[in-house]
Amino acid sequence: MITTEAPVGLTRNEMAQRAARDIPDGAYVNLGIGMPEMIAQHIPPGVEIVLHTENGLLGMGPSPDPAKGDPELINAGKRQVTALAGASYFHHADSFAMIRGGHLDLCILGALEVASNGDLANWSTGHEDAIPAVGGAMDLVSGVKAVYVMTSHCTRDGEPKLVEGCTYPLTGIGVVNRIYTDLAIIDVTDEGFRLVELSPHVTFDVVAERTAAPLADGRTESEAD
Repeated sequence: MITTEAPVGLTRNEMAQRAARDIPDGAYVNLGIGMPEMIAQHIPPGVEIVLHTENGLLGMGPSPDPAKGDPELINAGKRQVTALAGASYFHHADSFAMIRGGHLDLCILGALEVASNGDLANWSTGHEDAIPAVGGAMDLVSGVKAVYVMTSHCTRDGEPKLVEGCTYPLTGIGVVNRIYTDLAIIDVTDEGFRLVELSPHVTFDVVAERTAAPLADGRTESEAD
């Protein structure tokens, strides 16, 4: 457990905004339940990103203003959403055929743990009283072209979520490509975790201390200054 006081880092909204900036124009993207859902609110102007939800909607828009949504128009997390011009609705089975057929470019999911080899655990703690909630995550990580994770760097108890090997039941093996946390952006490479970018006012040593696996610094000299 980390005993020193954690830096502020990015807020959840700021994390969502930062992750949204890295989604390629024209990409077909699935946003996981929880924190990743916030990305829909931060798609940059002029960028066309087609959002998919596994309960059967392509062209999903951001959440509506309070009391202005349609209770029957929801995403997989049962959160009310909007439908953009040109959106389409389809059967649940067709939605999963899109996922399993490799037709989505990217999914961004939450995580309980991410291992340095890209293993992902995000559906159960494995405890006897835990409520299983696999959802579409296992299909997504095996069917999409790239998997990003958006999560706090540590648990509420201060335990690192980025680890040498996952201790929770796995969602997928070697599937994660990039991780967005409140402290940093980290890529998963063949050699393990590699720092891409630090959050403002956060140092490399702070991130390394809160990462339970070796962390390489992938920044250039000018970026590290």
